[in-house]
Amino acid sequence: MKFVAIADTHGKHRLLKTLPEADVLIHAGDISLIDDTHLAEDSGHQVEDFIKWFSGLDYKYKIFIAGNHDFYLEESADSFIRKRLPKNVFYLNDSEMTVAGFQLWGSPITPRYWDWAFNRERGTAINKHWKVIPVNTDILITHGPAYGTLDKSASGEHLGCKDLWKKIDQIKPKVHICGHIHESYGTEKSLETLFINASVVNEKYALVNPPIEFSL
Repeated sequence: MKFVAIADTHGKHRLLKTLPEADVLIHAGDISLIDDTHLAEDSGHQVEDFIKWFSGLDYKYKIFIAGNHDFYLEESADSFIRKRLPKNVFYLNDSEMTVAGFQLWGSPITPRYWDWAFNRERGTAINKHWKVIPVNTDILITHGPAYGTLDKSASGEHLGCKDLWKKIDQIKPKVHICGHIHESYGTEKSLETLFINASVVNEKYALVNPPIEFSL
């Protein structure tokens, strides 16, 4: 199976003119851009346009999670998913699915930073989400990175989640896909796991990074 991973399109999804051929496309969150000029209520328009674009792409399976900018999905996910998703598009929210025998599990949760969407306090609150990750997960998709792996900010600070790292160390998925920390785009192999930070934008939100391909 061929996979393509992207993340952090931040409203610029239609500028991704060429995507690699594959069986599965995975988006690891931050569909929307919320900043001084794009308010939280704009998230809904951006998400709906993303779904139109995403559903039209030529992949057998199209899978996405939300990120900390995606307030609309935090507030309206259930009704949105029931009404808007085509049959070949899948939204994971602390949930799992099977693709050609591979087990995928996805979550939008990130450690709290100010008051963004899907934030949880580090420690007990966020670990409640990681505890339910199935032990047979092959591809783990979380918006935020695990601590110490593709999680370094421009200032050199590690911003990932230590409890997520512990869970990955325990279950050893084949692949972990994240985004969130734009500066740490890339791949790394550790703990028998291929780690991918698939952010397509840099810290200035410029669309500079290509999608990342892998096969299982």
